[in-house]
Amino acid sequence: MITGLDHVVALVRDIDAAKAAYQTLLGRAPAWQNSGEGADRVMFTLANMTIELMAPSGFNVAADRIRALLDDREGVLASLCFRVADMGKMHRRLERVALRPDPVAEVESNDVESGAVLHWKRTRAATELTRGVRMFFLELAEERPLSAATDIAPIDGLDHVVVTTEDSDRAAALYGARLGLDLALDRSHQDWGQLMFFRCGDLIVEVVRRPVAGGDSLHDRLWGLSWRVADIDATRARLIAAGLDVTEVRNGRKPGTRIMTVRNGTCGIQTVLLERSPKPVD
Repeated sequence: MITGLDHVVALVRDIDAAKAAYQTLLGRAPAWQNSGEGADRVMFTLANMTIELMAPSGFNVAADRIRALLDDREGVLASLCFRVADMGKMHRRLERVALRPDPVAEVESNDVESGAVLHWKRTRAATELTRGVRMFFLELAEERPLSAATDIAPIDGLDHVVVTTEDSDRAAALYGARLGLDLALDRSHQDWGQLMFFRCGDLIVEVVRRPVAGGDSLHDRLWGLSWRVADIDATRARLIAAGLDVTEVRNGRKPGTRIMTVRNGTCGIQTVLLERSPKPVD
């Protein structure tokens, strides 16, 4: 079924500015670039997933929809796209768990720099049934090229994507029972609410419940990204030298982790960097 998180989509206002910002943040070059259907796209492919930056292009229904979703923001996380091994089986599962998938589409994409071509099969669950988070499911015919490092201490991959919810029971039913992701952690704390970690390949979909007055109990929200680095001190030094505003490094909630927050240069997307201590050798 779901084998991992293939990519996340971030809508941005200016594709050139976003491309430059993420090349600085990630310390890597774009792996794929194309335009069409009302959007300009730039993809950065890391070891375990891709981030796709998408900006409106021209004046048509698709471009206007992106502008409406941005709503004067510099950028916003817009959707999750899960990797699957067999689209036919995944489509049948989505129908069985009443997520009303679109018909499977065959998609082709050309990279404007190299002329290379990628093919994949794709479907989308009905957003009103996935608690407002747009979810796609994709079977790639061939792997995307990786983003080459362009600087020291680059970001290696995604550690977790964060989803906020006001209804943890229904969110757990969606990601666990209906999508089939493994619930690895369910913990509550009086200061930071309830955390649920769902394994998705070698990264985590983190669902966080922090009740607030007037919150929306029917809709969840893509909140932010936590990127994985090998040497957080070296990465922090690189980002400071590039002019980014970052916090001090601090211990993470999970033992053996160190984290820091990136305050700008992310197109307005909440961004944390995380370093994991090496596992002890037996």
